[in-house]
Amino acid sequence: MFNMDKTDKIYVAGHNGMVGSAIVRLLKKEGFENIITANHQELDLTEQADVRRFLANQKPDYVILAAAKVGGIGVNIAHPAEFLYKNLAIQNNVIHYSYESGVKKLVFLGSSCIYPKDCPQPIKEEYFLSGKLEPTNEGYALAKIVGLKMTEYYNKQYGFSSVNLMPCNLYGPNDHFDSQTSHVLSALIKKFVDAKEAESAEVVMWGTGNARREFMHVDDMARAVLFMINHHKTQEFINIGWGEDISIKELADVIERKVNYNGKIIWDHTKPDGMARKCLDVSKMRALGFAPNIKLSDGIDEMINIYKQLKLKTQK
Repeated sequence: MFNMDKTDKIYVAGHNGMVGSAIVRLLKKEGFENIITANHQELDLTEQADVRRFLANQKPDYVILAAAKVGGIGVNIAHPAEFLYKNLAIQNNVIHYSYESGVKKLVFLGSSCIYPKDCPQPIKEEYFLSGKLEPTNEGYALAKIVGLKMTEYYNKQYGFSSVNLMPCNLYGPNDHFDSQTSHVLSALIKKFVDAKEAESAEVVMWGTGNARREFMHVDDMARAVLFMINHHKTQEFINIGWGEDISIKELADVIERKVNYNGKIIWDHTKPDGMARKCLDVSKMRALGFAPNIKLSDGIDEMINIYKQLKLKTQK
């Protein structure tokens, strides 16, 4: 049952990205008739005047902020200023002008990287701002922290309503497979599929493989967004995930078996692991009645197939 009317105007910022496209797919499937989108050529979310004009003209009822500059550990280390500036600019503009244009409710999507590097596991919401951040993605994390506090303050000062969700690592259709900018799961799939097809004797992996991560399919994230708009009634942010994690080495072993790669895996210990472990406590999410349902093994199968199909298209 939706509190949102099927004719309400819903602006999905970042609709071409992995998360945004999953949300648009689900909205259409559920029968929402008035979905607003704009690609980067039509609207640069870092440009204040353009965002102000767009939201003033469109006057959406709901805004789902799925737009962000994202990437894996390597690009985060190389471009911290860009990750901080662009994400701050996007968030500041969309949140502020959503408030100014009379939006009923905004959905802000954060990240598990907002939590301290050394906080207890699994990570509870109350551990927020209790310690130092993981330095390898600090720029991105700081931007997400500011966005989260911005929605809190806009509610406190202006009564502006938002749903604030902190997902674990996401993967799924429309993720990048570029080795420099992709998320870890897609990066590993690319490595092993390429190595299998090239009959490479070895695959070199970053770090020790001991770091542990929690993964959730982006279609489950889309379901969580719509569910929480209708069922999460407070401003308190809430973790979204499985509450289960896997080591990067274990993940590599799963993907290696699934693509039937028989070469050697070499772990480059000169490269960073990032945060040692990120596993969310999702008890608040489950208490509200939501749970993901796409198993990691099934999701990996899907992503392997997606990457193989992309390779076939580029080879034609």
